[in-house]
Amino acid sequence: MEQQSLELANIGKRFGAEEVLKGIDLSIRSGEFLSLVGMSGCGKSTLLRIISGLETPDRGTVSIGGRDVTALDPSDRNLAMVFQSYALYPHMTVRQNIATPLRMRRLPASARLPLLGHLVPGHAATRAGIEAAVRDAAELLQIGALLDRRPGQLSGGQRQRVALARALVRQPAAFLMDEPLSNLDAKLRAHMREELALLHRRLGATFVYVTHDQVEAMTMSDRIALMEGGRILQLGTPADLYERPSCLAVARFIGTPAINLLPAEIDRSGRVAVAGADQDMHAPDAQAGPATLGVRPEDLVFRAGGLAARVLRTELHGADRYVSLTVPALDHARLTLRLGAGEPLPVGADGRAAIGFTARRAHLFGADGQRTALKVRERVAA
Repeated sequence: MEQQSLELANIGKRFGAEEVLKGIDLSIRSGEFLSLVGMSGCGKSTLLRIISGLETPDRGTVSIGGRDVTALDPSDRNLAMVFQSYALYPHMTVRQNIATPLRMRRLPASARLPLLGHLVPGHAATRAGIEAAVRDAAELLQIGALLDRRPGQLSGGQRQRVALARALVRQPAAFLMDEPLSNLDAKLRAHMREELALLHRRLGATFVYVTHDQVEAMTMSDRIALMEGGRILQLGTPADLYERPSCLAVARFIGTPAINLLPAEIDRSGRVAVAGADQDMHAPDAQAGPATLGVRPEDLVFRAGGLAARVLRTELHGADRYVSLTVPALDHARLTLRLGAGEPLPVGADGRAAIGFTARRAHLFGADGQRTALKVRERVAA
């Protein structure tokens, strides 16, 4: 399958007085799986519709494989769109649904007539080629046994595969997917995430995937573009966004359970304090004043002599146990600590405990919400 890169330059879009896209620049590499992620209203679906040609940008350009397609109709861009509604024709069989885009493209109107089309001479080879392409796509997605069924006879996961096969059969330059798994239950979503990741690996095609579900983005993507307010806050690998969030908004969005946010203070020398206690951390480039320290649940630990906390409850999640705590010195902030299921819970009978964190893995955000460099100071023995 032909791989194509996508290039978006200074894409802007308004709906009335609302500016929903504010100068998006984005390069999508040939053959990569890129997810557009963010809360509802961030502009991710509008951006996907602009790539597809279903919306026209107010400014900026869209290029596919180095060719400017901004003014082209959707049908001339050679892109395949997969929606959350699947958009299958209920009166057609699976075979007919998959074949529809090829029939529309390769056969004249007279040869597409339901009852008489097969009598139109000169198109037997084309029909054979379409049938072979349908079989190949169905085999790849393991729905060959369903070709003679109608959508109403299929499960949600099967209908999703048919929609993917209908997109696949066209051999598009890229696949555009707008929350295709949102209608499935949790177990089937997990299964289809694996299916999509494997399909992408087999095809080597370019996938652009829109979702509000960070788990989908983190588990399938080569890179993620996290959007908020019509802008891209951070573009990078899943590990980049989790381990090096560029700002407080990215840190809050990425990670399950959510990151713990501790109010901190930076003094004039750059020393970082939490609840008035020096944390042996130094922010050399930060302005003095209030800040926020981000600590992932796996980096929060029980530590003698640490911050006094009270355990509220624990939840067992298979191999992990999540401990919910409140910290009086942090204005009773709620924090989450992750333990292995077999690790001891060092808590007194009254639920009291002491906690600390792994300083070298903490994230510091200034008053403006942007990440700032953080160094761990070594204590000097007396």
